[in-house]
Amino acid sequence: MTQDAVSGRTLKNRHIAMIALGGVIGAGLFVGSSSAITVAGPAVLLAYALCGGLIMVVMRMLGEMVMQQPGLGSFVEYIRQGYGSRSGFVAGWMYWFFWVVAMGSEAIAGGLLMQDWIALPIWLLAVGIILVLMAVNLRSVDVFGECEFWLSLMKVASIIMFIVMGVLFVGHMFGPGISVRANYLGHAGFAPHGITAILAVIPTIMFSMIGSEVATVAAAESANPRVGVARVTRSIGVRVTVFYLTSIMLLLAIVPWTEVTAGKSPFIAAMSVMGVPGAATIMRVVVFSAILSCLNSSLYITSRILAELARSGNAPALLARHSAQGAPRSALIASTFAGLVVAFCSILSPNVIFSFLLSCSGGVILLVYLLIAVSYLVMMRRRNTMGRIWQGYVSIGGICMVFVAMLLDPTERMTAIASLLNAVFFVCLYDGWQVVARRRNRASTTSVGQGYP
Repeated sequence: MTQDAVSGRTLKNRHIAMIALGGVIGAGLFVGSSSAITVAGPAVLLAYALCGGLIMVVMRMLGEMVMQQPGLGSFVEYIRQGYGSRSGFVAGWMYWFFWVVAMGSEAIAGGLLMQDWIALPIWLLAVGIILVLMAVNLRSVDVFGECEFWLSLMKVASIIMFIVMGVLFVGHMFGPGISVRANYLGHAGFAPHGITAILAVIPTIMFSMIGSEVATVAAAESANPRVGVARVTRSIGVRVTVFYLTSIMLLLAIVPWTEVTAGKSPFIAAMSVMGVPGAATIMRVVVFSAILSCLNSSLYITSRILAELARSGNAPALLARHSAQGAPRSALIASTFAGLVVAFCSILSPNVIFSFLLSCSGGVILLVYLLIAVSYLVMMRRRNTMGRIWQGYVSIGGICMVFVAMLLDPTERMTAIASLLNAVFFVCLYDGWQVVARRRNRASTTSVGQGYP
């Protein structure tokens, strides 16, 4: 049975659009942006613009591939079509691994937030969050879509409200008034730490902006995947870049970058300056909804990718089984278990095992994007379509630039090296998997030839 038949394709276009936005907008913007601002100052806007441009190009390439060959499945299948089975195997498993680690990390972050409201151990709260969201994902896909729609809508609405209030405040429509020029240029200038600082924050920003490719996974369960993916891929990159750039631009206009503290939400500081009552509580609720949205999406993505790998013969066939409601039950349970293992690693061995997992997963999404770009170039050449082939070269150049920046930065160097070694591991795993598969085929052929059932 095909995935389309199993799922029933019940995701609506509004679900897909909000799932794509929800996969990008999260704690990386609301909290993680503080680290980038403290390192680069106002010049961080240039880094956000560069990363946003790269995201836009990658999404356009995905959209073109889907338009040319609709209905293949997620972006992993397009990598497989473009560059072979080994690349599809490596991309799928690396992507699954990335989101499993993200799942465990977000579960612990959610547990830490909930502990302020519910006096229970962090590990118990983290397990409870994951199990509740697993129950949501075990229902039909439209239940997941509706849940993710409202969680993502809360994040998007929060950003829009912040932007509107920020524009009014900067325009002296309310509040005591501020000097935008002084906030941008009055604290050691626009680029207080030079160009190298801009390059140094690119990896951090890039990791906070990834997730748009989730649209190609979700669109496979929509009524018209070709139209749905085409619509989302044309607009999602622009929307994400506008949201990030506008909100960070207003933050820097309202709060001097020297008053931003790494690890603390700059949005709280900006709302406090604007006189918004209960700013800390509001942002805590928004961040918690972002964590729930990320966890919900992580369970969805990992289960679909794992089931797709199983259907392609790149994972145990058991993982391709679906429930009566159309959810990939076996893959969902396996991914949930893996996420729980990561969560417990962060509690039991935060500085060794969990740190190692974070390092291994940190840059793999860039390698996946690299495979998307290479597969795009291959598919364009096969069809003798060279009009937009520059997108592939620009993406490859941008991704290589990010890796160079990571290798030059002592704090990111180990992440870059571990991610490359992670890719080598999955290549070796593919070769081992192929050896086992060939032996099984030979054994099956021999048994049939000898007359055994």
